[in-house]
Amino acid sequence: MKLTVARKITTGKKLWLSYALITTIFWGVWGAFTGLPAENGFPDTLIYCVWALTMVLPATYILHRNNWKVQTDRQSMLYGLIIGLLGAGGQMVLFYAVTIGPTYLIFPIISLSPIITILLSILFLKERTGFLGILGIVMALLALPLFEYSGDSINTKDAVGLWFLLAILVLIAWGVQAYFMKLANHSMSVESIFFYMMLSGILLIPVAIYMTDFSKEINWGADGPFLAMLIQILNAIGALFLVYAFRHGKAIVVSPLTNAVAPLITAVIAIIVLGIMPNDYKIVGIVLAIIAAFLLALEPERKTSSKKKPLDS
Repeated sequence: MKLTVARKITTGKKLWLSYALITTIFWGVWGAFTGLPAENGFPDTLIYCVWALTMVLPATYILHRNNWKVQTDRQSMLYGLIIGLLGAGGQMVLFYAVTIGPTYLIFPIISLSPIITILLSILFLKERTGFLGILGIVMALLALPLFEYSGDSINTKDAVGLWFLLAILVLIAWGVQAYFMKLANHSMSVESIFFYMMLSGILLIPVAIYMTDFSKEINWGADGPFLAMLIQILNAIGALFLVYAFRHGKAIVVSPLTNAVAPLITAVIAIIVLGIMPNDYKIVGIVLAIIAAFLLALEPERKTSSKKKPLDS
């Protein structure tokens, strides 16, 4: 039975690039303001709950357009839950990691997750790219840790410990998640993939609530949960377009591009709107990300050697 999938939002030869850039815009704006609710006294764990609930909005929209059809065969459910639980579970682990370790070291480690995606996609999906694509991927990977690295000296209390292992765990989880997102697009509709992502996020809400320290004062005002909702909906919409980007593009290109350009947009917003000047490391990261984006956009499309092809959408 032929699957009914959401209609194309944009047209053109490089459809994946349009979706990837839309993702980076939403994630870039989200990244610039995502820390505000926590600064206002609304815990990160509850922000996770808000994010999981905002996933319902875009999921409802695309499911409605697809006549509420969700694939429930064993493989689709397995792929969908793997993608969803790796993403949401990685976020849960990250919450704990940043409470016991240095964020300025944890986030540069996690930002290298596209390396896992690239390796898996080359080995198992047989994805390939040309010289410009390879150069763009390298530039993007070099830029990623620079966006998070502060250049501060490492304190003795920040010595490698449990936080390092947790950071590596998140890196692997998100790298593998992106690989499965591409793999699932060979047999699943975007609507089904995103439905299971939404479902997985909601299933972990009790864990986030359990991790919340309710003994501390929590801001329940408009600049707490309501502001978090406005910001996290950007994250949710960006995640939806990311699924579309993986559907039409190669994982070895989509993953490093979205992970490099989104922080670039965040940095630009921080400079223009928030008046925050980036350090030298971030400036180098911005330059590398711009170069990477141009190289990946200019790289001619090549067919993969994989026999499986994504479902038309």
